Amino acid sequence: MSAAQKPDAELAQIAPLTDPPFQDFLPYEVRDVWDRLLPAAIVLCLAAITFAAFRGRVFAPLWEASRTHGWMLALLRPSLIWISMGSVLLIFRTTLWFFYRPFAPATRQDAPFMTVIIPAYNEGPMVAQAIDAVAAADYPRERLEIFVVDDGSRDDTWEHIERAARRHPQLVTPVRFPANRGKRAALAEGFRRARGEVVVSIDSDSVIERSALLAIAGPFRNANIGAVAGKVAVYNRLEGLIPRMLHVRFILSFDMLRAVQSTYGTVYCCPGALSAYRLSVVRQVVDSWETQTFLGTPSTYGEDRALTNFILDLGYDTVYQSKAVVHTLVPETYVKLCKMYLRWDRSYIREEIRFARIVWKRPLKSMLIAWLDSTITNLRYPVGYTVLTLFVTLALSDVTVLLRMLLAVGLMATFYMLYYLRSERSLDAVYGVLYAYFSFFTLFWIFPYALLTVRARSWLTR
Repeated sequence: MSAAQKPDAELAQIAPLTDPPFQDFLPYEVRDVWDRLLPAAIVLCLAAITFAAFRGRVFAPLWEASRTHGWMLALLRPSLIWISMGSVLLIFRTTLWFFYRPFAPATRQDAPFMTVIIPAYNEGPMVAQAIDAVAAADYPRERLEIFVVDDGSRDDTWEHIERAARRHPQLVTPVRFPANRGKRAALAEGFRRARGEVVVSIDSDSVIERSALLAIAGPFRNANIGAVAGKVAVYNRLEGLIPRMLHVRFILSFDMLRAVQSTYGTVYCCPGALSAYRLSVVRQVVDSWETQTFLGTPSTYGEDRALTNFILDLGYDTVYQSKAVVHTLVPETYVKLCKMYLRWDRSYIREEIRFARIVWKRPLKSMLIAWLDSTITNLRYPVGYTVLTLFVTLALSDVTVLLRMLLAVGLMATFYMLYYLRSERSLDAVYGVLYAYFSFFTLFWIFPYALLTVRARSWLTR
């Protein structure tokens, strides 16, 4: 039974908050030293990685083999050039990351009128948790409205929505589609009904923290900001190894990557779990976004990345607010995890193609950074699979090559855990290293398959 199908009493036992971070048990003097040591350790590791990339020592076995196999040399040289560029990009990202600061939250006095939209499909009792969390948020009730859109559910989702609406009269408005029309249609219905200056979308399997709404409203003081990405953590992280690993991955994805993107106003994807939009901006693109097609087929999944692209295309900034936190359910099994990643990678491919045209419309500084970041990042796929193929080819005749490769994976994963520890300081960092090996052995096929099936429309979980 998935977390979304568990009864209310059992669901309430799933703790959305993280375990107490280990530094809470340390004296303040030790914590201060820790805060100074982590950035220093990151800088030293960056220097070591850059030295290794330019010297090519890690790839010594490939260099030796390429002396007798010309095809290896032809593949290795451009790969090493990219790896060197990737090292420089990592240094640049880290510099921007150090400069990121969360936005000041809105106050109860200056909070804008806000509309919250929660689309739901076959979510069961979890939708009630999502609604109750929004209703209990620290936000002036007279400036808040909540639309919960049941997208033609075939289970008891509508009953939970109706009960929640009765618990929060004059705050929650339930909307029901007679048949399933898709998440875009559910969100579009909310966008068209919304009266708020700011509209927030929250997934029905997600629970926001009490301060999230005021926090996510804060950045809109800047008139050039069109969308704000919240911080996504894992709600059911205690329910198995996969959720624990995903929690670490999510923290890195948001507190590192989106924080970096926010410094130049170009967060590439404001997530469906928690994002906020300026309603006047969304209204300009909602029709085109709802009816978007790709290679002649309607676009279904990836609605969050697509809407972010539409907003960037209008010339508005998209930023990240680390103080706006939501806890979302994630897959607990390998099969469901693969389905989630397939959706994400297919939409990534589609929207990266669109972003390649949009990026040139950004302000000069944002355009240059975003173009370089996107270009070097996207090259990781051909380079990564090329290097993997070369190492595996050599490992067939020399097993020590494979051992070196696995050691390199572990060392890089351990390095990235320094970023995680600066954000969360939890002993769960060990799950980040486990995830590196897990993805290396079991998820490598996802992107190539997504590329071959990019026109597929199925949500895979419906």
